[in-house]
Amino acid sequence: MKDLLLGIDVGTSACKVAVFDENGHVIADSNRPYNVYYPEEGWAEQDPEEWWKAIILAIKDVMACSEVSKDQIACIGIDGQSWSAIPVDKDGNVLARTPIWMDTRARHICDRINNRLGSDTIFKIAGNSFLPSYSAPKMIWFRENYPEIHSKTYKYLQSNSFVAYKLTGSFSQDKSQLYGIHFYNLYKMEYDTSLASELGLSPDLIPEIYNCHDIVGTVTAEAASLTGLAVGTPVVAGGLDAACGTLGAGVYEVGQTQEQGGQAGGMSICTDKALAHSKLILSPHVIPDLFLLQGGTVGGGGILRWFRQELARGMSFDEITKEAENIPAGSEGVVFLPYMAGERSPIWDPDAKGVFYGLSFSKTRGHMIRAALEGTAFALEHNLRTALEVGASTDKLNAMGGASNSLLWTQIKADVTGKTIQVPTSDTATTLGAAILAGMGCGIFSSYKAAVDKTIVITRIHEPDWEKHEIYMKYMELYLRLYDDLKDTFSEFSRISY
Repeated sequence: MKDLLLGIDVGTSACKVAVFDENGHVIADSNRPYNVYYPEEGWAEQDPEEWWKAIILAIKDVMACSEVSKDQIACIGIDGQSWSAIPVDKDGNVLARTPIWMDTRARHICDRINNRLGSDTIFKIAGNSFLPSYSAPKMIWFRENYPEIHSKTYKYLQSNSFVAYKLTGSFSQDKSQLYGIHFYNLYKMEYDTSLASELGLSPDLIPEIYNCHDIVGTVTAEAASLTGLAVGTPVVAGGLDAACGTLGAGVYEVGQTQEQGGQAGGMSICTDKALAHSKLILSPHVIPDLFLLQGGTVGGGGILRWFRQELARGMSFDEITKEAENIPAGSEGVVFLPYMAGERSPIWDPDAKGVFYGLSFSKTRGHMIRAALEGTAFALEHNLRTALEVGASTDKLNAMGGASNSLLWTQIKADVTGKTIQVPTSDTATTLGAAILAGMGCGIFSSYKAAVDKTIVITRIHEPDWEKHEIYMKYMELYLRLYDDLKDTFSEFSRISY
């Protein structure tokens, strides 16, 4: 009986693959790491073929589970990191590594085009500012810097559409990832050919568009032999990792909000209108006719991973956060700006740097750890405040990602934001969202509401401590002021380092 769903997540540091039953229970899961390359300042790229090799291994891992048979897999869903620009030829061969979401190599292209066309002109069509992290500027970068690659490019793929191609041999573009392509009009949900022409790009470079739950093809004999999947297993288009994670955290109605605590941080507020803000990110949800107003920050689990690697070698994440438990709210004056790879929303500053402020001989490693946890919470609050400017508000957040496993970190976020935070099953939210899309595509679920009701359980709830919230609001103002005071310095020293 085909009653299992397979979800694939193309993350930044690793892929995750999980098999779920129709109740959302994990039957088997695996993750496999791959590299991020930093060949030059401001560059961050990955090799999609390394993704595929890791995914093959992870699928083999789950298929080796005695409770999983290839003939039980009803459908496959895929989610992936945002803003890829994978150049492939007509045979699907990858022509170059893809710049990933944190790559800012196209910054000068964006400056030039914003000055020539007007940033407001692009924003009114795309619903998103023309910034170097997005896919369209990266496509232009390829055209200008590697014309021989651009001329051979048949299609530019997103991370999930690349994996869908490797599984099925079909090129596809899901709706939730279109927001990174600025000549796509999010208000009319169609290409703006005039803007495409102004940018020197063509809609022909993008594959056929699908709803996220649409079946784009079935597993080929070649993919089956590599992975152990059954030939003919349906594969849906899938979507943006943040949007799939939002669905997997139980956000499927207007006003609900997801809080992300993966490698990166952020939030996604569900709306039924294209509420665009020039300092935030607007994307279609993976659910038809809904949108997500998103804040995406560099400050997430990657901050703690860096801290562990450089300043707490040999310690587990639990041991690291335990050192912060006895430090008072506000870290006794230590404030951390979590801009370790520049920063995305709402400041969009590729020159921004990570900063510890307030260190003295009386401060300990525990102060620094707590300040790092609080800094990511301040970044979340900064995005929530920005969303209010266009009328997008929420009083409850559904947390997802590895960071939500930390009771301390989640409570800090509740205390800083003044919002109730609910924690569903967190480690599998993104792959579960991809699996729900698969279940919708093959008919296992009759509606998104039915899918959420059946698969998602809230495991704990964090209410804000209002005394700590008042303390944090004072430090929030210091956090904001520190960036304002340092941003010119960031820019000046960035020019020196280049």
